Amino acid sequence: MDLILLLKAVVMGIVEGLTEFLPISSTGHLILAGSLLGFSDDKAKVFDIAIQTGAIFAVILVYWTRLWETLTGLGRSPAARRFAINVAIGFLPAVVLGLALGSAIQAHLFNAPVVAVAFIVGGFVILWAEARPASAVRIDSVDEMTPVDALKVGLVQCLAMIPGTSRSGATIIGGMLLGLSRQAATDFSFYLAIPTLVGAGVYSLYKERALLSIQDLPLFGVGLVVSFFAAWACVRWLLRYIASHTFVPFAWYRIAFGLVVLATAWSGLVEWRE
Repeated sequence: MDLILLLKAVVMGIVEGLTEFLPISSTGHLILAGSLLGFSDDKAKVFDIAIQTGAIFAVILVYWTRLWETLTGLGRSPAARRFAINVAIGFLPAVVLGLALGSAIQAHLFNAPVVAVAFIVGGFVILWAEARPASAVRIDSVDEMTPVDALKVGLVQCLAMIPGTSRSGATIIGGMLLGLSRQAATDFSFYLAIPTLVGAGVYSLYKERALLSIQDLPLFGVGLVVSFFAAWACVRWLLRYIASHTFVPFAWYRIAFGLVVLATAWSGLVEWRE
């Protein structure tokens, strides 16, 4: 395996791990990094989706105790069953709309204006969400969520199909606007990421299997491992951060990055199209 290609996999794994669970859109950052590295062919696009699985393993590790208690308690604990049902309900809209609209979105929305607008609008939505009065919070824990709450967050997650929106941003900020506390919205976003991103990765690998060969294992393996460690560090940091901070800095970052998208596209430095 080409050493330079492996180094590119390391960089992409770091970008994926650090951006997947922050409300700043991993897709936008991966497109930019891939274009700057010359790593943006069809195989690279499959790689970008597949290494999300490494990031998900980090979430599973961080939340292992809760996940294990849920799995072992499904047969005897109403709370465990309610939690599992809520995650399944939140996951369902992404499955339906992803299968129905995924190809059309990739064909028509992966361009600089859409990505830039999504970044900038998302930044202002975060500022709006963080400006809410404390009285707007009605759910302090994921255990207080109803199936209707889970469905609403799941529907909001579908907005992340628009490149530049951010799956984490849609679910966390959308959850906050729906009445979840910052902690509850973040926790449910992480739980919802497990089936969503694993499903997307498996589906992408299956659909594009003709592009892959056994020689690609080192490339994908390096990306998965690096994204795992980067995401593990990021998730642990984010959970500490939200205990005493808001998402406002991410809002201004999104607005600035949206302007970067437009600048790089206008200059021809980055090709913002699939």
